[in-house]
Amino acid sequence: MAHVIAVAGKGGVGKTTLTGLFIQRLCESRKGPLLVVDADANANLNEVLGVEMPLTLGEVREEIERAGSDPKIQIPVSMTKKEYLEYRIEDALVEEAEYDLMVMGRSQGAGCYCFVNNLVQAQIQALQNNYPYIVVDNEAGMEHISRGILPKIDTMLLVSDCSRRGIQAAGRIAELVREQKIDPAFMGLIVNRAPGGRLNAGTEEEIQRQGLTLLGVVPQDEEVYQYDCEGRPTVGLPADSPVREALDQIIRQLGL
Repeated sequence: MAHVIAVAGKGGVGKTTLTGLFIQRLCESRKGPLLVVDADANANLNEVLGVEMPLTLGEVREEIERAGSDPKIQIPVSMTKKEYLEYRIEDALVEEAEYDLMVMGRSQGAGCYCFVNNLVQAQIQALQNNYPYIVVDNEAGMEHISRGILPKIDTMLLVSDCSRRGIQAAGRIAELVREQKIDPAFMGLIVNRAPGGRLNAGTEEEIQRQGLTLLGVVPQDEEVYQYDCEGRPTVGLPADSPVREALDQIIRQLGL
């Protein structure tokens, strides 16, 4: 069964950027093939990885909903809705050299994400024995943790910026993980965008108050901001990037 690595944290802390670089480093270390799951409804992990946006599970859901009423969407008469769903889900799995990418996406219409969430859960369960590692970029918040969408979590990476609110959000996610009895083998905090790669006393104090294990600190890097502004994949950062160096240290600590 695959080793599941889940990444979570509040929005805007650079969680997806770090996840993309983390995936790239695992691939370079020949840990693949990986199953990469962008489980955020606001999907953009593919941009960090430099992969063209695939068909999302949210779009598959919309097709199924509109089949029969939209003349542009026709299910072959030889297929049931269930068979068509399975066929289209296969199209939603993008195969790269060292990893396969599945994107949750979002529903276009009104309503909850229950159906799409269930698709994510079912696909992870169906595919988990085909890969040594599964890396899941969770939504900004605690939705997938609280719904139990992941069959298990071996390594839980909480990402925060230097703000107290970010650390507190990470603390709430950690508490939810304990309440849900998910029991990962390791759960640690990565603090991102730290000026000079250092934490001030207030941030360190909040980390201790939340009972979090500090895994590593990633420095603020103007080059990451420039890549984002120019629409360039973050995985294109140079080898001597301080962000890369910090992540390499973290991966070594994890023993991955």
